[in-house]
Amino acid sequence: MSRVATYKRTTKETDISVTIDLDGTGKSEIHTGIGFFDHMLHGFARHGLFDLKVDVKGDLEVDCHHTVEDTGIVLGEAVKKAVGEKAGIRRYGHMLLPMDETLALCAVDLSGRPYLKFQADFTNDKIGDMDTEMIREFFYAVSYSAMMNIHLKILDGENSHHMAEALFKAFGKSLDMATMEEPRLSEAWTTKGSL
Repeated sequence: MSRVATYKRTTKETDISVTIDLDGTGKSEIHTGIGFFDHMLHGFARHGLFDLKVDVKGDLEVDCHHTVEDTGIVLGEAVKKAVGEKAGIRRYGHMLLPMDETLALCAVDLSGRPYLKFQADFTNDKIGDMDTEMIREFFYAVSYSAMMNIHLKILDGENSHHMAEALFKAFGKSLDMATMEEPRLSEAWTTKGSL
């Protein structure tokens, strides 16, 4: 069964299209207009083994806020569409990811209940053309549009680039684990009957 989904969203501030294949090989074509954000999404796709296409036209003449946040919304919607009824998947995923001096923790639950717990004290206000405060906003948007519980925490770190990259890679690996098929199940993994 194909687990590929495309989601598009157009507002006065952004025009975004995202296609994700949950069973890909980590290939990506990312064009957000923000170099560092592109780099983070490439890392997410590569380490999650998702094939990912992201095309964004945003009001970057204002700042990066709408572009980053709205991309999170659209990515979350695409993930939600791709996992469908969540029958036969593992649901939970987690990763403890080292990157040089940084150690990042990510845990996800495709529960149908959105929640973000985020802890990262970046040492810089910006990385390239991206405000570091937008990293939390991105994951918040993904969490709520995908109806997913996400915990992200920097356990140790000094370099803002490494911290951000470790979070995106850990999220990719955690989401990959959560969306993997569980051969012993044919229904959603819950006592409630559905997620």
